Amino acid sequence: MLPRGYVFSHKDGQSDHIFQHILPHTVSQQRRIEAHLNVTNFIGPLMNVPHLIPTFQWTPVEQPDVSFSPNDVKGSNRKRRRDISQNDLKRQCFGSPGPHNQPARNAIFTSQPATGPGSSREMCHSYSSVPTCSSAVSKTGGCVPSLREGSHQSSFHPSSVNDKLSQQILNLFHACEQQNDDLEKKEQCRAALQRDIQTILPCAQVFLAGSSLNGFGSRSSDADLCLVIEEGKVNHRTDAVYVLSLVRKLFYTLSYIERPQLIRAKVPILKFRDRVSGVEFDLNFNNTVGIRNTFLLRTYAYVEKRVRPIILVIKKWASHHRINDASRGTLSSYTLVLMVLHYLQTLPEPVIPCLQMDYPECFNPKMDLHLVPSGPSNILAFVSKNQSSLGDLLLGFLKYYATVFKWDKHVISVREAKTLPKTSCREWRDKFICVEEPFDRTNTARAVHEKVKFEAIKAEFTESYQVLQLRKDLNFILPLKNTRPKR
Repeated sequence: MLPRGYVFSHKDGQSDHIFQHILPHTVSQQRRIEAHLNVTNFIGPLMNVPHLIPTFQWTPVEQPDVSFSPNDVKGSNRKRRRDISQNDLKRQCFGSPGPHNQPARNAIFTSQPATGPGSSREMCHSYSSVPTCSSAVSKTGGCVPSLREGSHQSSFHPSSVNDKLSQQILNLFHACEQQNDDLEKKEQCRAALQRDIQTILPCAQVFLAGSSLNGFGSRSSDADLCLVIEEGKVNHRTDAVYVLSLVRKLFYTLSYIERPQLIRAKVPILKFRDRVSGVEFDLNFNNTVGIRNTFLLRTYAYVEKRVRPIILVIKKWASHHRINDASRGTLSSYTLVLMVLHYLQTLPEPVIPCLQMDYPECFNPKMDLHLVPSGPSNILAFVSKNQSSLGDLLLGFLKYYATVFKWDKHVISVREAKTLPKTSCREWRDKFICVEEPFDRTNTARAVHEKVKFEAIKAEFTESYQVLQLRKDLNFILPLKNTRPKR
């Protein structure tokens, strides 16, 4: 076993911020972990570390009374994979222990009234609700479906699809939107990963986030996962890389995971593929703002029926024109979604409200993480006076960013449903595109740092607007025959 100092030294420097202590394992737990990973000198030093979750209570994870040998690892994991019962599926575990209850593993949250003061807003009870675990989710009183419902088709007002372009948008949406079985495949993998990761990090929770849950995913979408050990800021150059390195080493022993790759970006991620479903995953560490914005976007997705079709088609359009890849200096999907929401909020007759201003208690950035999923459960659908068709909204979106929006002067803010003036502060200074993250207020478009990429993005908005205005046919900016789901 290597000396203790080894645990804090890796390529990106010291990791003494989060790993000063660790919850003590029993000797039998340690032996099971070491045998499971077959890297005794890698895990042993963690025995000296106790504060992975300084503010959370901890309940030991039940471990199967078996010992692993290196040759048994693959067979054992196949058995564990098969043994996941149907009741474990579709259960999102948003569960650091709250002040009222202990979390259950792999459970869906429903809400029941808590004792004590209620929300200051009658329509938003859930901020003061206690999440409880249930094998089934009761129907919420608001517009947002339960986590068991990855998608659902509902009727549109005739005025929304009264022309060829609008019907094309709706048809493409129905063909490409994520289905419940797509979500189930992702949830199966999440549940299995959480069980396996807890063998080395007993307090860890793994959350689905991003387009898989926010309502804007397609059948071909990758899945985002967030590994949470303690809620709070982390040093991504040390803590995140270190934890993801631990997890990557574990992944090499799991038969259902293939091609694990650690990307040492500003926000490090562990990319891998689920061998069973073929889904590609991105796992980040402690990016809890991603969980918060998932449920904000999920509310926007269902508060008005036209939001989801418009956003799915715009994401497809941006991908087709190669301006939807933050790793290549263009727009992330998250940034694109915020840009669409901002446009829909700022029309003379808004299509959607400003949720954070209208329901501040439901989207409080300091809300306990385990309450976040139920925060918007009682928000009602928004009834807009704007009855524009899907085609008109798509055309208006392209026109807004081609001719109206001032890229050099404005910051997009969904949080306030308006543009903010650029200031000289570091976050906005000398940035080509400024889109405010609704919770931590950073710039989600910071990946666009080259003038040539910025000019290409603007050019696509201008050209697509001009073509679509003339042709009124989606095929001229997004060939529909090439835009079918991969899976």
